[in-house]
Amino acid sequence: MNGVHLFQTLPTPIGDLTLVANEIGLRAVLWPDDEGRISLPAELAASATDDVLTTTAFQIEQYFARERTDFDLPLDLHGTDFQRAAWSALADIRYGDTWTYRQQAEHLGRPKAMRAVGAANGKNPISIVLPCHRVIGANGSLTGFAGGLEAKKHLLLLEGAISN
Repeated sequence: MNGVHLFQTLPTPIGDLTLVANEIGLRAVLWPDDEGRISLPAELAASATDDVLTTTAFQIEQYFARERTDFDLPLDLHGTDFQRAAWSALADIRYGDTWTYRQQAEHLGRPKAMRAVGAANGKNPISIVLPCHRVIGANGSLTGFAGGLEAKKHLLLLEGAISN
């Protein structure tokens, strides 16, 4: 783990998110009940002035205001090579689109790795910014999401990827 990790809480329409960053970039966007899903240092320092955290908060606020469709932030991703590849592929899913786990696996050149993709997405440390909410079941169903299925539905409705 790198140096000091700072955090900031961001109120959003789907609940408070905790943003975590270090000197390299954004480490995590955490949900209220996200205990233990992402490996972070036990000690985090609150910060209202860190550049990465304030820029992340601003961009997420723009996203919820429908003023931003993608993110431009430095990231510090910690995971296996496969996990990092799966998370990076999430950034290729355009705003308003959805992919199935099979499509994401095929995008990675691993067409039979749907379950591994699902497991990697479940450990995505940077929800919303790396949009794992845009990955759905083969039958169009909304499947697992760290923020819960209601939050996933809210995000996909916001983006126009699904209709009520």
